[in-house]
Amino acid sequence: MRKTDFQHSVVARLAPLAMLVGVAGCLHGPPRQLAAASSCQAGDRAMVRDVLYFGRNRPDGGKVADDQWQVFLDQVVTPRFPDGLTVASATGQWRGASGQVETEASQVLTLLHSGDAASRNDVAGIAAEYKRRFGQEAVLRERSAACVAF
Repeated sequence: MRKTDFQHSVVARLAPLAMLVGVAGCLHGPPRQLAAASSCQAGDRAMVRDVLYFGRNRPDGGKVADDQWQVFLDQVVTPRFPDGLTVASATGQWRGASGQVETEASQVLTLLHSGDAASRNDVAGIAAEYKRRFGQEAVLRERSAACVAF
């Protein structure tokens, strides 16, 4: 076996293990890459950025109306993150449990927070309440480190 064949063989065998280790890190607290925010430049503040994607189609064929979304934002989101947030309208596409590809109007919510347990729980609570209130199968959450300045 040539050296490069051996190297590729080792990489191929270790890649799944590396992926498992990375996933395990995400399951037990903030992902390792969130620590990278500690290298923010002078004047920047290390924070966690959570982006939530809320589909507006309902399982019964209806839609989450604009006034229902606003009530959800006022009652559920804003009390948890009163210092500020950003909401953008979008169109999303995804494949649900039924196997069907669905295109739908969506709301994209961006939150910046300290990354502490209370903030992470608040983010999870927002997603859980949206799923419960509107019969949703899922709310996508994306989490990353951020260096911010106000």
